[in-house]
Amino acid sequence: MQVPDQIEREVVIDAPVERVWALITEAEHLGAWFADSGAEIDLRPGGALVMHWAEHGTARGRIERIEPQRLLSLRWAPFTEPGGAEPTEGNSTLVEFTLAAEDDGTRLRVVESGFAELACPDEQKLENLEGNTEGWTMEFGHLVEYAGRVAA
Repeated sequence: MQVPDQIEREVVIDAPVERVWALITEAEHLGAWFADSGAEIDLRPGGALVMHWAEHGTARGRIERIEPQRLLSLRWAPFTEPGGAEPTEGNSTLVEFTLAAEDDGTRLRVVESGFAELACPDEQKLENLEGNTEGWTMEFGHLVEYAGRVAA
């Protein structure tokens, strides 16, 4: 079975780039629209990211690259063990957010890649891909709604 390697989603948010950047990089915001039970983020290359969900548990990540108000790249591990696994090449995917001004708003694009290289059976790779494909659509909906009601 050939497992697709990446997911791509984008949305235009009715907020300036600076505000959207804050919504995706500050723990208080990330823990509200994305991780429903809080988040911690050390916003620097190599910094840790920890996200908590009531239903799914904890996921751990590591910041890979930052270009303020333009790019946030991180590696995150799926919900494989209590407390979340530390991300490694074989157990994680790479998530890249890019931001660009568009009219009075911001075009936010996410590309999550590395599903084909996960060290698990193809059925699990496909389950992760399908779950995250649905998840990004849902989470971007949450972000648009959140951006409309909270100041960054």
